[in-house]
This record gives sequence, structure tokens and C-alpha cells, in this order.
Amino acid sequence: MNRRYLALGAAALILAGLAAVPPLSRGLADKPPEPSVSPQPIGIGALGRVEPASRVRKLNQAGGMNVSRLARMLVQEGDRVAMGQLLAEFSDAAQKDAATAQAAALVRQSRASLARIRAAGRAEDIQAARDRVDALAAAETSLARDAARSDLLGPSGATAIATIERNRFAAIRAKAERAEAEAALAKLLVPRAEDLAVAEAELAGAEAALAKARADGDLSRIFAPIAGTILKIYARPGDQAGSDGVLEMADLDRLDVVADVYETDLPRLRAGAPAEVTVPGDPRRYAAEVRDIGWLVRRNVQATTDPVAATDARSVEVRLTLSEEGRAALSRRVNMQVQVAIRP
Repeated sequence: MNRRYLALGAAALILAGLAAVPPLSRGLADKPPEPSVSPQPIGIGALGRVEPASRVRKLNQAGGMNVSRLARMLVQEGDRVAMGQLLAEFSDAAQKDAATAQAAALVRQSRASLARIRAAGRAEDIQAARDRVDALAAAETSLARDAARSDLLGPSGATAIATIERNRFAAIRAKAERAEAEAALAKLLVPRAEDLAVAEAELAGAEAALAKARADGDLSRIFAPIAGTILKIYARPGDQAGSDGVLEMADLDRLDVVADVYETDLPRLRAGAPAEVTVPGDPRRYAAEVRDIGWLVRRNVQATTDPVAATDARSVEVRLTLSEEGRAALSRRVNMQVQVAIRP
């Protein structure tokens, strides 16, 4: 009996304790919901490289004709050059210069011939031709009278038949000579259209040959395509240019950072976005600005020593313009790898 009462008392105590504890659902319902916190936007990180805005120009013998040896190198590394400045010459330049001079002489000769034809005859030649026409015309008139007189006297037997025929032939020959002289005078006064056409065609051919000779001469020389600085010289006088070309140059007045941004970050990119560039070993951060976003998605080309890096990741080239401070600091670090942080 006593055990029964003890069990009932313990059960009552347990029920009383459970009643004192608030239900879990009530506590959850009474607890106010926590406000949602919007994640702060994070920057876009990427590896990049320093590159001139003009790109690095690798110069070689034009047309890839690496058959001649380098004869003269007219610049040194670090020299600033102007656009169009002569930088180097190959060994066949002198031979092509001689061909150019010969073609120029032919042009001058063709021009002189055309001018002579256009001008027709000189004043003294024209006057001499006119005098000859007048003389032949007078002779023709005299011989024509003699022939007419012989024809009149022939039937009466006063003149021999041989004389009549001789006078007729002389009159005909005088007429032909006068016509020939008049044609020569006309040629001196007004050139023929056919002669002009031939002379003009010869001049055009000579000028085309000169243009070709000059172009061939330019193939034996290297000119600066832009104003800039000589970065590296790969060939010296006496060398034959190899796959590296003869020299490299670039305009260092404007520097870019070319960053490989992962394709998943493209929706957050925009032109004009601010960025910071960090150089390994340099505590300073250089300001930059997104200028151009590439159009081609490709495999990441930036080298990295991270053993777990996604080497097959696909990225887009993004060009950032360095600030003047960054340009001054990195002007001699073309192709150096840097770290880029872009703020969307």
C-alpha cells in the first residue's frame, strides 16, 4: 500500500514539473524573427600582367623574309624613337637602293619623252618645216606649169613625149614631197593622240616600277610603327633574325594591366569600375580603372604556383588603365605578374 502511494506521488511531481516548463513551440512562436542581413558585395580578384596600352611590338624583316643578315642597328635598348624612324637595315638594302635609282632614272626619261611629244616641235624646227613646205609648194607650182605646157605642145609635136612624161613625173613628185612636208609640219605643231597615249603608258609603267622598287627597299629596313621605347634587341649586325625577330618596342607613356577574370565574375564587371593593383614585393597599391572588357572567353593563361589552382578555368581579358603613379613605378616592369582587385 505504501509503495502504491509513493508511486502516485512521484508521478504527480513529474507532471507538475512538466507543467512548469513552457512548451517548445510556444517559445519559438514568442521569439521575434532575426532580421536578414544582406551580404556585403565583395571585390573581384584576378591575376594580371603589366602591358603597354600600345602592346609590345615585335619587329622583324617585313614579310617574314629572313634571308638577309642584319647590316646596321641604329638604336639601343632604352632609346626613345619617333614614329617612322629608321631602326635597322639588312644587307640587301644597298642593292635595292640601286634598283630604286635605276627605276627613278627611267621615270625621268619617260617624263622627258612625254613632255617632248606634248610640246611637239621647237620654234626653229617649226619655222624650218614651214619654209620647206613653202619651197616645195613653189616648186610644185612651177613643175605643174611645165607639165601643163608640155601637154599643150605635145599634140603639135613641138615637145618630145619623153619630156612630157618627165615633166608630169616631176610635178607628181613635187606634190608628194609638199604633202610629206606639210604632214611633218602638222606633227610638229600638234602631237598625235596615238603618240601621246604610248608616251603616257610608258610613263605610268615607269612610275609603277619605281613604286615597286621603293617598296622592295623598305622591305630591307625596319621603321618604327609608333613612337615609343626600344625594350629589347634580339639581333646584332651580322646576325640573321630568328623567331624572336629583331627587336621589341612599345609606348610606355600609357600602361595597362591585363587581368584574367573568371567567366563567373563577368556579370559584376563594368567599364569604369575602380580597382587596385598589387605588385609582389611592393607594399604600395596602385589605383587603376577598368577600361575594356574582352569579348572572348578562353582558358586562363596566367601562370600560378598554387598547386590547387583551377588551371582549366575559363576567363576573359579585362584591361585596366594604370594611374600615373602606377605607370611611373611600373614602366620598366612590362609583362610582370600582378594581383588585381576590382570593386564592382
